[in-house]
Amino acid sequence: MANRAAQPTKPRSCPDFRQSAWDEHLQAHVAAAAVGWLGEDLGHECDWTSVSLIPADARSELRVVSRTAGVIAGLSAATAVAAVADPRLRFEPTVADGAVVAAGTTIATLAGATRSVLTAERVVLNLLGRMSGIATAVRRLVDAAAGTSCRIYDTRKTVPGWRLLDKYAVRMGGGWNHRTGLYDAILIKDNHLAALRAAGLGPADAVRQARAFVKKTFPPSRSAAMIVEIEIDSRAQLADVLAAGPDVVLLDNMSVDELERCVTERDCAAKQVVLEASGGIRPETVPAIAATGVDRVSTGWPTHHAPWLDIALDWA
Repeated sequence: MANRAAQPTKPRSCPDFRQSAWDEHLQAHVAAAAVGWLGEDLGHECDWTSVSLIPADARSELRVVSRTAGVIAGLSAATAVAAVADPRLRFEPTVADGAVVAAGTTIATLAGATRSVLTAERVVLNLLGRMSGIATAVRRLVDAAAGTSCRIYDTRKTVPGWRLLDKYAVRMGGGWNHRTGLYDAILIKDNHLAALRAAGLGPADAVRQARAFVKKTFPPSRSAAMIVEIEIDSRAQLADVLAAGPDVVLLDNMSVDELERCVTERDCAAKQVVLEASGGIRPETVPAIAATGVDRVSTGWPTHHAPWLDIALDWA
């Protein structure tokens, strides 16, 4: 694993999806969610173990340590959680989100009333462990595509209520965010096409209808940014779809040979269209898929299969 987060470059000119960044919106989202997260531990009462054993005026400073090597994500979120647990707590990162660390690295300190430190401990560690695990898994995929212009994108396969954090973690791992939700892009998938078949409409018809809808419904500034993407599972569908003018064509569960043929066909017929591969994306499959010339691969693997990074709270 290299020492700095990968910075993939944009492969071709095309509107892109909204990319996650730590901002006031995400800060407010985490602060609101933290009330519920802490409530799972405290219920309507308190941490009776700490109250029974720790004096109210006791203070401590603990180190947040990554026990395994990986990419760190979630430090900004952990700071927000600590502030909700007790505004007097001091959560001070010693590295930045997106940093690649060795096993045993202290990534932050948490100081304040000992009871409050122990109250915040599990939520903070759960958050950091999951987000850092996702970032580390994404970095494996990004590294696997090194030497190509292929980007790694996420999906909406995220934990309910955690999507914004999962997508932020993907960015910290060097990956890119696909659409955040159903509201910020047109993505015509197999079930949409199945519903349209009853009316005698095919994939190309769906693209044209979606494009016309966007132009009619939204002002120019938004319609220009509203990506129209369509999923196909057969190369036989590609020619008609390319002629209909989508921004992105998602090639679902195609073999490496099929992907290569689709890239060749796209290059001859519609160079401006982005090709995205999906299905069976793992670190071991990415090198061959990225080498076909597709512009992107999208995968839910990091958000539903990545092991958490082992992060612990140690007494200083």
